[in-house]
Amino acid sequence: MIAKIQNKKGFTLVEVIVVLIILAILAAILVPSLTGYIDKANEKVAVAEARAFLIAAQVYASEEYASTGAVERDEVGEADSLVTEAHELAEDSGVVTKFSTAGGKVTGFTYTVGKAIVEYDGSAFTTSQS
Repeated sequence: MIAKIQNKKGFTLVEVIVVLIILAILAAILVPSLTGYIDKANEKVAVAEARAFLIAAQVYASEEYASTGAVERDEVGEADSLVTEAHELAEDSGVVTKFSTAGGKVTGFTYTVGKAIVEYDGSAFTTSQS
């Protein structure tokens, strides 16, 4: 009797396990670096929204200063019309705290979007994570 030669097609269990281990190692390397990039991207979005808010708030502060001669604020509340109008104009989703103006100029604010916190001190933006 002539023995039939079988063609083995497919992978053995050991080969499949080796491939899965290699994929797990690659995933373990990539996931932490990708989350770092996502956090940096979220910070950039927060800074962009804070700049849009700054421009809108400066427009309203300048208009109020020109019409009344004074716009002085050290804290912000929900009912503050300048901040709410600037939010609407900037079409942002952040939360503004510690808003201050002097002489018709925005001198500082803290802007929070998600976990990103952006602080403006009158000249520069700084970011941090909450």
